Amino acid sequence: MSEAEQIAKPARPKTSGATTLAISAYSRLREDILNATLTPGSKLRMQELCARYDVGLSPIREALSRLSSEGMVVQTAQRGFTVASFSIKELNELVRTKEWLNELGLRESIEHGDAAWEENVVLSFHRLARTPRYTDGEPHEGNRNVEWNNAHLAFHTSLIGACRSEWLKGFCQTLFYASDRYRAVARLKGDATKRLEEHRVIMEATINREADKAVALLNEHFRTTANLVRHNLEQLAPASPPAKGRP
Repeated sequence: MSEAEQIAKPARPKTSGATTLAISAYSRLREDILNATLTPGSKLRMQELCARYDVGLSPIREALSRLSSEGMVVQTAQRGFTVASFSIKELNELVRTKEWLNELGLRESIEHGDAAWEENVVLSFHRLARTPRYTDGEPHEGNRNVEWNNAHLAFHTSLIGACRSEWLKGFCQTLFYASDRYRAVARLKGDATKRLEEHRVIMEATINREADKAVALLNEHFRTTANLVRHNLEQLAPASPPAKGRP
């Protein structure tokens, strides 16, 4: 099994039932945040979460801790845990950092990657292309096909798969997860056909060993998503009330 496949498929729990419950609580809570069932800024009360997901306090604590490390949940001494709010400043920082680290990983992979790495990049793209982005029969808004999300992660992971720094690959994966809730906003009005073509040209430039072109296309891909997020956040923002004395 390729590295991308291993990442795309959740590992089976090998320990106790408590571990299984923690993984389940994390996955369900994460999906509810990404689907905006739990809205940005809302307070996450542990007892309510235990009842909602039918688990004890320990799995919920583990889930919240993991989501906090991914930037989806915020913990404060005064309010406990809350769903993270959207921030253009954070989005800009995420995009810049993703560009820096993924450029290093992609350039090194192009320089050192072998035929098996190339085949994995191509295979990951074809799997992404064959996976529906949205669940059939449902509106695109709030529609998350988990299989597509896994294929998307596998493709981006494959691009830097020949990088010789496991630290850098780990950081890139952390940034991918941290960006997930912003990608959910981009999907509100995104064009799936155009986004697939972006992945295609990145794949082709990568396996053709055109490092400068591949990096430029990948960075443009990140920026396009960020622009969609900014646009959609502006559309979702409530209109400011008129100032006193003005119509």
